[in-house]
Order: sequence, then C-alpha cells, then structure tokens
Amino acid sequence: MASGARAPGPEDSVRTVSPGRRGEKGVPAPTGDSVAVGTLKSAASPVRAVVASPRPTKGKAGGEAARRRLQLLPASQAEGRGEGAEEDEEPLLSVPEEDEEEAQPLPPVCVSPMRGMWRDEKVALYCDEMLQGRKAEDADEAMSKYLTEKLKLKDKWLGVWKTNPELFFVKYEEASIPFVGILVEVTCKPCQSSSSCFKVTVSVAEPFSSNIANIPRNLVNEILEELEHSVPLLEVYPVEGQDSDIHDIALALEVVRFFYDFLWRDWDDEESCENYTALIEERINLWCDIQDGTIPGPIAQRFKKTLEKYKNKRVELIEYQSNIKEDPSAAEAVECWKKYYEIVMLCGLLKMWEDLRLRVHGPFFPRILRRRKGKRDFGKTITHIVAKVMTTDMVKDLSSDTLLQQHDDLDLALDSCYSGDTVVIFPGEYQAVNLALLTDDIIIKGVGKREEIMITSEPSHDSFVVSKADNVKLMHLSLIQQGTVDGIVVVESGHMTLENCILKCEGTGVCVLTGAALTITDSEITGAQGAGVELYPGSIAILERNEIHHCNNLRTTDNSKSTLGGVNMKVLPAPKLKMTNNHIYNNNGYGVSILQPTEQFFIVAEEALNKGAASGDKKDDSMLSRVMQNLNLEMNNNKIEANLKGDIRIVTS
Repeated sequence: MASGARAPGPEDSVRTVSPGRRGEKGVPAPTGDSVAVGTLKSAASPVRAVVASPRPTKGKAGGEAARRRLQLLPASQAEGRGEGAEEDEEPLLSVPEEDEEEAQPLPPVCVSPMRGMWRDEKVALYCDEMLQGRKAEDADEAMSKYLTEKLKLKDKWLGVWKTNPELFFVKYEEASIPFVGILVEVTCKPCQSSSSCFKVTVSVAEPFSSNIANIPRNLVNEILEELEHSVPLLEVYPVEGQDSDIHDIALALEVVRFFYDFLWRDWDDEESCENYTALIEERINLWCDIQDGTIPGPIAQRFKKTLEKYKNKRVELIEYQSNIKEDPSAAEAVECWKKYYEIVMLCGLLKMWEDLRLRVHGPFFPRILRRRKGKRDFGKTITHIVAKVMTTDMVKDLSSDTLLQQHDDLDLALDSCYSGDTVVIFPGEYQAVNLALLTDDIIIKGVGKREEIMITSEPSHDSFVVSKADNVKLMHLSLIQQGTVDGIVVVESGHMTLENCILKCEGTGVCVLTGAALTITDSEITGAQGAGVELYPGSIAILERNEIHHCNNLRTTDNSKSTLGGVNMKVLPAPKLKMTNNHIYNNNGYGVSILQPTEQFFIVAEEALNKGAASGDKKDDSMLSRVMQNLNLEMNNNKIEANLKGDIRIVTS
C-alpha cells in the first residue's frame, strides 16, 4: 500500500453511535448479562474512595479549572498509605472533615418485569408494537417514539444516574466499582429530535446519595456543569417509592435498554435487510434459547465472548482512527484495515448464530481439520500400551504376533495411531488433546475398573472428545470434563461407540450432529449443563442399559422455562433413536424432550412407551401419541422417573 493511502474511516467500517446507545463512552456497557434494573443496588456500606490530587480540565468556557478526581485503591493499600508510599508517586489529598458531606446510600431502583416476559410477549412488544415493519435505519426513531409517549406520564421524577467511573476516577478497580451512582432529580423536556429523546436534564437530589460514601458533592456538581446537566436517559434508573407512572417509565427504559443491549447490532443500519422485524425476532429467540438452556451455558458463553470481542474491536478501531491527525502513513493504513477485517470476521460469526437455518444444526462448527491417515503401508496394526511402565503381565492375554508400542503419554499414543490400531490404557489419570481429533477407526479401551482410568479435558480448550471417524470405539474408562465448551463427546460424522464408560460432564453432554451415529451401552452420563444426550436433525443413536441423571444443571434466569434434561431430540429431518433398558432420572428438565419447529410438524416412535411416560393432560397425551407414531423412535423397558419437569415432552420452538 502506497504511503498516504486512505485508511478505512468510520464511513467504511463503523458508524457513530447515536446518543444514548448502550456501550458508548460514558454509558456503562453491560457487564455479563448487562446491568439490569434492580440488580445493582446500593450496598448497606457504600464503597469509600481516596481523593486524588487535582488534575486540570477545561471548563465550558475553555478556561483551565482544577478538578479533583478519585482514585480507588485496595483497602489494604489505602490503609497503609504513608509509610510505604513511593516518593515519585503523586500525593493523595484528603477531603477536610469540615467540608466533607458523607453521601447517603442509594435508594432501591424500580424492579422491572421486563426479563420475566415470555418469548411471545417480547416478540409482540418489539416486532408488532414498537418496530411495526420499520427498517433498521428507523429503529432509533421507533425507540424514541416509544420513550416519548411514556415520558409524557411524568415530567419530573427521582432516579439513580449510573455512569462510567472514568468520569470520576483517575484509577479504579473495575471489579470494585462497576459504576458511579448518584441520586438525581430528572426533568423531562419536550424532544427536539429523535436523538434528543435519549438525553435528559438532571440535578443532584436531596439527600445527597451515592454508592461512593465519600465522593465530594462539589465534584459531582462540576461534572454535571461540564455536561450541561444533560446525561443519557438510559443511564438513569427510576427509584422506588414514587407513583405508578414512574414504574411505567422504568419499564419503558428497560425495554429500550434491552433492545440496545441484546437485539441491536452495530452493523444493522449499514446493511440492507428486507425484513428487519423478522431478524429481531430471531435475536429474541437466540436470547431466550440462551436464558432457558436450549443453548447450554458453556456454548452460550462462546457467543457472548464473540459479541463482546466484536464490540471491543469496534471501539479499538474508532479510537485508532481518531488518533490519526492527518493523512495516514502506510503502517497506519495497514493497521486500520487489519482491525477492520477483524471486525468483519467477527460480524460474520455472529450472523451465523442469528440465522436459525444455520443454528438449527447446533451452535457447533467443524473442529477437526486433520486428514484421515488410513491404514499403514505394510498393512499391520499396532496395539499401543499406555502406562508408566509396561510389564509382561500387561500383555499376557495378547497373541504372540501382536505388534506393541509402549507410551507413558496418551497423546503420543493417539498421535501414533493408524486405522485399525488399538490403544490400551492402564489405571491412572491422563489428558490428551488428540481425543478432539479422532479421524481414524481405532479402539480406545481401559484395563481394570472404569473409575480408575480417568481422562480429563484440558480446561483451556473448546473441545474434549470429537470424532469424524467411520467407526471409533471407547470402552471401560471415565471421561471427566473440566471447563471445555463443546459437548463432552461430539460426533461430527461417522459412528462412535461408547461402552461401559462414565461421562462426568461440566459443560454440555453427548452431541450427535447431523448425519452422525452413536451407540452408548452400559454407561453413565451425569452433570451436563443441558441435555445428557443431544440428537441433532438426521442423526442416529442407540442407547442401551445406560444411566442418565442430574443433567440440565444450568442455572438460568428462569429455570422453570428450561426443558432439557436426559435426552433431547431436534427434528427436521427427524433423528432416529432406539432406547432400551435405560434409567433416566433426577434431571432438571424432562427425561426425554422432543423439539419440533411447529405444532403441525409431528414426528417419532411407537406405542411401546412405558406407563406414565408422558406428562400433561389428555391433549398432550394425544399429541405425543401422534408424534410417536411418525418418528423413528423405539423405546422399550426404559425407566424414566423423578425428572423435575416430567418424563417425556414435545417442545414447540
């Protein structure tokens, strides 16, 4: 790129955020599941801060004014100031006791019922009532119109202004102080434009209250004067103890916050979308699937991290562009384009999540890029012994012509395998990243009690056991999941057999993706965040003599809406499942759930359903019977009991 080439500007990649949108500088971006109304209340003992030395700032008229800023230190550091302070550190000034006005604790804010809304209620509110067929570029106007109507209810009210600590602090610990809260009186003025609706006039209310006990009142006044007493409306949370109109305003604010936190994407009005309300509905479904556990917690975390990374990269690019004073140098132009394409890539990943046609097969994408080795050139197979020391006792049952290799590392043994090989593991605890790269037809089996052959996942990796081999078998061992994101076992393609194994899940359970097949016999699956066994459309599974229990341990915001439990089937096209002599119990959802797109699409199995398997009224029984007659499902002599929501349920998405 030639020197002086134009770096991508905001018009190429990112757009200026309209006033009041969440996540911009000065607006506290959501932390985790966002700063929800009522979740961040004043503690009984507000945080105490140390007042830092004056720092010059420009006043409204352009003159220099000394403003004090706060510096929050760890308690031990703050208490020990003096003796151990370094000489070159800027001295901290105390607020004279006679001038100090101790801030009162913040009053509780109104708790909004927004998050308790059902999926259909959210769709009706945003798509039918607020957006009404508008395009993405008109979303701000729709939100503004909605807020304007609600703000007419009351022109003055009390609220807590929750703002970015950077306005007040030179240095602070984010974990200790996620926001600075000030009790303010709000005055609503008639809106001059759609964007002005996102601003509101405030003044410090009595009694002076904050979550920072010793924040100087005159500092708060100075900052408000610099802001001309105008702050983003979405930063203000109405307090309890006012009339019912204020509760309506609080709900309206939370509705708009939710839109910008979870439903709006920065690229929305940069691209043409024929049906924007349909896209918003998909995002509502995505959010609800995350909340109720349909998309299990660890997988949902991947989406949240990707979204957060996208937002951070976008801010990085904006800041980098703003620091380029004149024509960019070649290096600056290249850096701009690098940051821009990072954003484009992340944007593409997020769009995959939001498209139900892409997401219907599960929030997984192929992990295995390794090519299949096939058989050895000389046609022989090898038995790999995994043990610290190999003795003659270990191989006495093998035939005399067996070719042997001994390894003290399971990873090395798997890396040495070709199709047809066998890996024999003796008691011990092992880790092997190559378990997530199974492409050849091998047998991996433990010798001894299955509880004594423990294979644990690597917490820093997304995957644990992943297979795309035609036929791979795991026998007589324990798989212990620790922090990995994908299912404890994921069958991407081909066929996998699990025989006499223990699967202790921490993330998601066993996942059989479209076109793949799985056989599990005499095994135990427990602890999954989500279903113990998840069958994706067009998959095949045979489950015989297994125990599946204590699954769907995900703690959602509303656990009553979570349906996953022992076995979950996603249809269209229907998976095939044969279940015989299994014990499915003590799961936090249903024993078996069948997820279908609509009530008109019926699917699986036959009348061999054990007594009391279906939960619900006669209408549910009738529907289940019709579904069972059409779906390729055999269920014989299974014991399904003590599951929190019931035994078998058809779930309509």
